Amino acid sequence: MRSICVLGSTGSIGVSTLDVVSRHPQDYRIVALSANSNVDTLYDQCIVHNPDYAVVVDHKKAGILQERLNRYPGSSTKVLAGAEALEEIAALPEVDTVMAAIVGAAGLMPTLAAARGGKRILLANKEALVMSGRILLKELADHGAELLPIDSEHNAIFQCMPADYRAGERDRKVRKILLTASGGPFRTKPLDEFDWITPEQAVAHPNWDMGRKISVDSATMMNKGLELIEACLLFNMDRKDVQIVIHPQSVIHSMVDYVDGSVLAQLGNPDMRIPIAHALAWPRRFESGAEPLDLFRVQRLDFEPADEQRFPCLKLAYQAVESGGNMPTALNAANEMAVASFLDRRIRYTDIVRVVDHCLNHAARNAADSLELVLETDRQVRNLANTYISANLAN
Repeated sequence: MRSICVLGSTGSIGVSTLDVVSRHPQDYRIVALSANSNVDTLYDQCIVHNPDYAVVVDHKKAGILQERLNRYPGSSTKVLAGAEALEEIAALPEVDTVMAAIVGAAGLMPTLAAARGGKRILLANKEALVMSGRILLKELADHGAELLPIDSEHNAIFQCMPADYRAGERDRKVRKILLTASGGPFRTKPLDEFDWITPEQAVAHPNWDMGRKISVDSATMMNKGLELIEACLLFNMDRKDVQIVIHPQSVIHSMVDYVDGSVLAQLGNPDMRIPIAHALAWPRRFESGAEPLDLFRVQRLDFEPADEQRFPCLKLAYQAVESGGNMPTALNAANEMAVASFLDRRIRYTDIVRVVDHCLNHAARNAADSLELVLETDRQVRNLANTYISANLAN
């Protein structure tokens, strides 16, 4: 039986993880759950799974959750508060598997704590790898930790790799990675209407049910830019060897092109329980709860190149990965600030790329060879983005 900590259990990935786990109670025990502030959902999860620990980052709401659980007969869950508690539960000696599903930079430190604890990390938080890059991979190697990707695209690539493949290695038999993207809700929308896109429109993804931030990233395709950076690190590939392919049906989740001319693809319905179940059971397989793929209902699979005019955030991501150093960290920080401002209706949809471009052009360029430098870049760029938004764009 594996013992699991779910970081970000109230988000879409966390909820899906608990759904898969509940189908295999003989194989898994939930040791710890966490949420930022959603104590209602976390309370329900604690009642069902009775974890040893629950973390709420918001201190006041942590106290509320503990009071509610104390009144529930049979509950033995201890509630911890604050961001530091996320690192604590990720490194618990009784935990062997950590689902890293906290969105954004907030997931970096607990993911590093899990790596230092030698855990099997199911990585759904792409920002942690984009920010820390080789630092996280070194921690994994130094402490004997494992990393299995949860993003549907990276999980698909992992499934198409040789059976003995491990994240961070370069397989010389692989010629190219084909990273698929749906194109989001605005793939065919006239460009002259982009200024008037609302948050409600941007979060309405045509294929996937995701959180608000990642849904906006999918609309701008910054999500795909971050995934390209992640793919270069996870599979030790050069930028030129990773190609983004628009695939509106979201049935092929990514492909691996081998030197012998074979192209292997992983197919499935757009349901995150599929990659979650793969990573939980790896190297075995078991039932996920996802509906089987019906190719006769799909009927066709379309592909087209990514249009950088429609998706200018892609170009910025290319620039960041080619510049290297702390530029991927800067890209992520600027994007998080811009997306949050858009969702708060402070800036327009088309301002997101302006904020990120400004920050990449004005951020101090440094190596990213220490955690301190990564965190300092993140802090400085967030301040830079906020100043630019307030002075030039805020409604």
